[in-house]
Amino acid sequence: MDFSKADNKVARKLFEVALQRELKKEMQAFSEILDQWKTQQPEDNKADYYKIFTAVTDFDKHIARRYDGLRNSWFFDTVIAMLLDKTITESDLEDFSEEAKTGILRGLKFRQQD
Repeated sequence: MDFSKADNKVARKLFEVALQRELKKEMQAFSEILDQWKTQQPEDNKADYYKIFTAVTDFDKHIARRYDGLRNSWFFDTVIAMLLDKTITESDLEDFSEEAKTGILRGLKFRQQD
């Protein structure tokens, strides 16, 4: 499904909201890794460095795949993916047109059956 121009505008705003939520969540996860390192104070720091490095690298790849170079034709599937991984909720869809909301929820239901 392709969104109308107005729905594309709503989607772009929603992508920024979702990105900020994902950044906050992952920054908290990074902080937990560092807090665990601080309390343990191991003699060998390589394993803990690798944990933080891997977490940042994996998250960076996820963010790049999800948000970089998004084309309008990908907006619909991206919104559904964000709903599936709970980055956004159904209440975040309120600014979309009724047609777009219906299509998104139908697509979500279809993908949840897989």
